[in-house]
Amino acid sequence: MINTQFEGYLGLRLPPKMQMKRVQKVIDNELTPRQRQVIIAYYFQLKTLPQIAQECQVHKSTVCRTLHRAEAKLRKYLKY
Repeated sequence: MINTQFEGYLGLRLPPKMQMKRVQKVIDNELTPRQRQVIIAYYFQLKTLPQIAQECQVHKSTVCRTLHRAEAKLRKYLKY
């Protein structure tokens, strides 16, 4: 594996399969069930916020807040 420079960081870059395994592990182990549901619906099933809100029977702003909290957790756990 070669060192790849990106965003000012010099270090080993994980292969895409390993990156996805890390993301999946964080989604499975660190997110609440609702956060997991929203992340999967939004990013993997490509649903819109109103569609997710209707399925979950909550307001669109609730879905938006849940999505932001889930993204923050993902960033926190995938930081290193």
